[in-house]
Amino acid sequence: MPKFGRRSTKKLETVHQDLQDVLNEAIKYVDFGITEGHRKQELQDFYYETGRSKLKFPQSKHNKFPSLAVDIVPYIAGQGYDYKNVARFHNIVYFIKGIAYAKGIELRLGCDWDSDFETKDHSFHDAPHLELRSKLINGKWERYD
Repeated sequence: MPKFGRRSTKKLETVHQDLQDVLNEAIKYVDFGITEGHRKQELQDFYYETGRSKLKFPQSKHNKFPSLAVDIVPYIAGQGYDYKNVARFHNIVYFIKGIAYAKGIELRLGCDWDSDFETKDHSFHDAPHLELRSKLINGKWERYD
């Protein structure tokens, strides 16, 4: 059974408990690492200036503490992290989204910002990104922000 390494565990500790619960369930079935959780201003500004983010600090869900967003990377046993296989990213983030939904948590994916299951209709593609959108509370979806 896959499990998070030290770096991933440390990053996971910086995200909202609901996101931790979802990711801890997902790692039982599919192997991936966590590359980003909470993001401080210096790093957010760098990502914005270099085009890796469309949001200035403190607008990103990564900038909240605990973070409402996380970035992941697929892991292949014996080979390491797989940063280049976009299809693998999509498979894993949609799998994680399904686990979240079963827990009454709605995620927004960086590969499918509008949640229409179409990944090629966005000008900014961020396959590693998942963020908390809403939670089912007493039969009603309540937003995290």
